[in-house]
Amino acid sequence: MEKRTTFNKGTIGILFAVPQLLLIFTFFYWPAGQAVYWSLTLQQPWGGGNTWVGLDNFRLLLSSADYWNSIVRSMVFAAISTGLAMTIGLVLAALTDRQLKGSKFYRVVLVWPYGIAAPALAMAFRFILAPEAGFMSVVNHWWPGFWDPGLDGADAMASVIIAFSWKYVGYNFIFFLAAFQSIPRSLIEAGAMDGSGVLRRFKDIQFPLITPTIFFLLVINITESFQDSFGIVDIMTSGGPANSTNLMVYKIYFDGFRGLDYSGAAAQSIILMILIVILTIFQFRFIERRVHYN
Repeated sequence: MEKRTTFNKGTIGILFAVPQLLLIFTFFYWPAGQAVYWSLTLQQPWGGGNTWVGLDNFRLLLSSADYWNSIVRSMVFAAISTGLAMTIGLVLAALTDRQLKGSKFYRVVLVWPYGIAAPALAMAFRFILAPEAGFMSVVNHWWPGFWDPGLDGADAMASVIIAFSWKYVGYNFIFFLAAFQSIPRSLIEAGAMDGSGVLRRFKDIQFPLITPTIFFLLVINITESFQDSFGIVDIMTSGGPANSTNLMVYKIYFDGFRGLDYSGAAAQSIILMILIVILTIFQFRFIERRVHYN
């Protein structure tokens, strides 16, 4: 007979929760509260106190064309990188689920990219996509000037999108493969017996059943594209050329730690957090309607 441990007093439960609550308060609520306070004050770059300015920092940001451009660039980056990473991860998971030759090897190898730290990943792709060496040097040899992330803003944005997407393909692959394997094989076999082809079975049977996983990964990928892109941008392009890859998360660092505008950087972090919350609410409000949980 199964035995269950019960606690007669709530004190023990509170003691178990205290360490986690301390971590949440120390690394989330306290920094977030400090950022809100700094965003409403004018911090001196070399110390010496601060001055209350209310919403002036937000007004200054929202009246800046450069800041609006960083928002647009971040939205474009999030949309393309999320679509690319999820599509490739979905295709690879679907092929692996079919038990093709070598699928067990691919199942292990395709997970590895997600374990690479963003700066190390960015350094590798900086050499791989360099116009004067590596693969792209061959392309430039046949089409001179075709690829140059150091001078062309579109090429620079493409390079950081490729690097970021490559990292998250492995993450998406894990969840998609688990979703495919959770589908009863009897459904797939019944579709095959009815004469449905591979693509028809994917469209009518598999895809609707994995929509919860697709929705989950959509939320995670979009959120991470706004937050986890800093290391890649910093190493590969440093926000250039001509601010073409100066995403919101990198602009916070650049203005705060290089421009010593702590108050403006704090206001930017608050706006970024609000934008992520709005996008998440939008996804749960409108996109989740198309999700099939049964």
